[in-house]
Order: sequence, then C-alpha cells, then structure tokens
Amino acid sequence: MIKSNVKKLFIRPISAFLRMEASSGIILAVCAAVAMLIANNTLFKIYTHILHFKILNLSIQHWINDGLMAIFFFVIGLEIKKEILVGELSTLKKAALPIAAALGGMVLPALIYAYFNPSQPTLNGWGIPMATDIAFALGVLTLFGSRVPLSLKIFLLALAIVDDLGAVLVIAFFYTSEIRVTGLILAGVVCLLIFALRFFHVRRYFIFILLGTIAWAGTYYSGVHSTIAGVVLGLLTPLSYPTAKGSLATYSPLEDLIHVLHPWVSYLIMPIFALANAGINLSGINFDDVYNHPVHQGILWGLFIGKPAGIFICSVIASWLGLAVLPIDLKWRHILGTAFLGGVGFTMALFISALSLASNLEVYSKTGILLGSIIAAVFGAIILSLTLKPPTMDLGKLN
Repeated sequence: MIKSNVKKLFIRPISAFLRMEASSGIILAVCAAVAMLIANNTLFKIYTHILHFKILNLSIQHWINDGLMAIFFFVIGLEIKKEILVGELSTLKKAALPIAAALGGMVLPALIYAYFNPSQPTLNGWGIPMATDIAFALGVLTLFGSRVPLSLKIFLLALAIVDDLGAVLVIAFFYTSEIRVTGLILAGVVCLLIFALRFFHVRRYFIFILLGTIAWAGTYYSGVHSTIAGVVLGLLTPLSYPTAKGSLATYSPLEDLIHVLHPWVSYLIMPIFALANAGINLSGINFDDVYNHPVHQGILWGLFIGKPAGIFICSVIASWLGLAVLPIDLKWRHILGTAFLGGVGFTMALFISALSLASNLEVYSKTGILLGSIIAAVFGAIILSLTLKPPTMDLGKLN
C-alpha cells in the first residue's frame, strides 16, 4: 500500500514531468534550426519586420521576451517553491548536492567569461554561460531510456531548478539599469494584495490573473525586468488551499497551475522564444573573426568547460567535506556525464544575452551559445553512453 502511494504521489508525476521536458527539447531544437534557416535566406527581411512590428508601442519581440517569457518565469517560480517545500530541495540532506553543483556551475563559467572579456562593454555578458536549459539537457538524458537511474534525472532536475533561481537573481540584481520607484511600489502593493487575498479565501483565478497583469506592468515600468514579476507571483502561489471557507478539504493551486501551464510553456512559449531569438544572419560573416571574438570564446568555453567543471568539482568537494551525499545508485562518472549536460545553455542563455549585450554582439554570443551547448551535449552523451549500464535483456522473452 505504501509503495503504491509513493509511486502515485512521487514517481509518476516526476516521470511525466521528465517526459514532457524531453519532448520539449526536441521541439526547441527544431525551432532553433528553423530560425537559423529563416535568418539566412530571403525570408530574413520578413522575419525581422514581423519581430520589429509594434503593438501598443512594444515590438512583437518585446512582447515575446517580456510578456510571454513572464509566464515561463512564473512556472519557474512555481517549480522553485514546490521543490523547496516538498521536493528535492525540501531538506538540507536532499538539497546539498544539487545546490553545491549549481553554485559551481554558475561561478566558474562566469569567471571564464570574465577572463576572456576583462573590460566593458563585453564584460557585461558574464551571466550568459551560467544557465542550464533543462529541456535540452533532459532530452539528451532521456535518449538512454531505462539505463538512466531515476536519482540521476532528479539530480539534474534539482540542479536546473537551483540554476534557474540563480539566473533570476542575476537578472534582478545585475541587469536592471534604471529603477522607477513608482512602478516598483505599484508592483509591490499588488503583490501584497495577492498575498492578503488568501486570508479572505478568494479562489477565482480571474482576479489573480488581473492583479498579476498589473504587477507585471508595474514591474515593466519600474525598469526591473518584467519577468521577475512572474517569479515573484509564482512564489506567492499557495501550495495548499481550502476548497471552501471553513472546509478541512484542500487542493493545491500550485500543483494545478504547474499541471495547466507546463504544456503551454514547453510546447508553445519556449518554441516561440526560440524562433524569435535563435536566428543568426551569417551573411558576410568572417568565421575566423567570430570564433576568435572574446564574447564567443568566453561563452563557448564557459558552457563547454566552465559549467561541467564547476558542477563536478563542487559536487566532489561538497561530498568530501561531508556536506552532501552521493545517491547510493550513482557513481561519480555519472555525475561527470550529467555535468556536461549542464553545459547546455540555450533558452536562459539567449535570454540573458538579449539583456546584457548590444545587438551588434549577438552574432558572437548566439554562436557561442549554440556551439558550446552542442559540444557539451555531445561530450555528456558520450560519457553517459560509456558509463551507464547497458539495458538488461529479458531472456524469458526470447524463448
């Protein structure tokens, strides 16, 4: 009975989530390839015209990067809160290894980027190689099917959640150039109102959507990147809520919203973002100049070397110091292969690139992101293919 409940409450939801992320990674890869094809043929002018077309004084690309991506960050906020309250980050024992891995995977890539770009304006892109794209990383891991221990998938998932939290903090504190206090006050008051409404047992999602939109607008006007409003609203979402006033029965708005929004984020919002941001016009580009540019070098080596080395070294150190424990069914070679998958940046890396660097540098940053992510994914796949146990064959089925 207990085993059945554990499977129902934990194993099945995690497995469903991982399957969704893997398929999303395939769609993201296709959209990135389509964006590259469009950016390098006769459709490029139409492509840029559509992205720069303005609606309510904001270009379509702005609506995608600041509007749709706020929903993406809202889901990140929901997932962070869930993992902290009831998931893999709910106890220090569970959280220690992925937290140590994520910290190493954020600091070392930033230092490598800074080594190649010691001065402004290119130094401002130090946050680009810090991020892990969970959709792509899990997509590669899922290629190995039943050979992958569930604990390894959970480690990568928890690592990516901490990584996302780090990226959110970087965006909030380092990529906000000007703050308008009135917008920030408006957003803050609305967030306090949203928090207070739970004590009045307000359950209508429409009211929270309306207030959330106002908080987003206030944050956008304040100069703080509007996607931060999405994260804050996600963190404000209650894990448990009474079904009616005075009732002992409860439901989980947080779980409901993850269940409803995750498919939209995975299969619509992230692919649209990839289509709008992954296109690089390579016409007239000298590839030697691109490859040798410090922005390209910093991102390439930050993702390919910095992320895996930071994740692996800090995991080993945390274990050696007794701060973290390696799951019993995993070996350090598994962590090494997964650490390389952590070097797959893409979505968050492209997002931070758009915030941190001038448009004339995007060819160097985007090529660095794509090349670094691809090489890291290939190395991770090779290591895992050599270290994961081959699938066992059921001899009974052959008879």
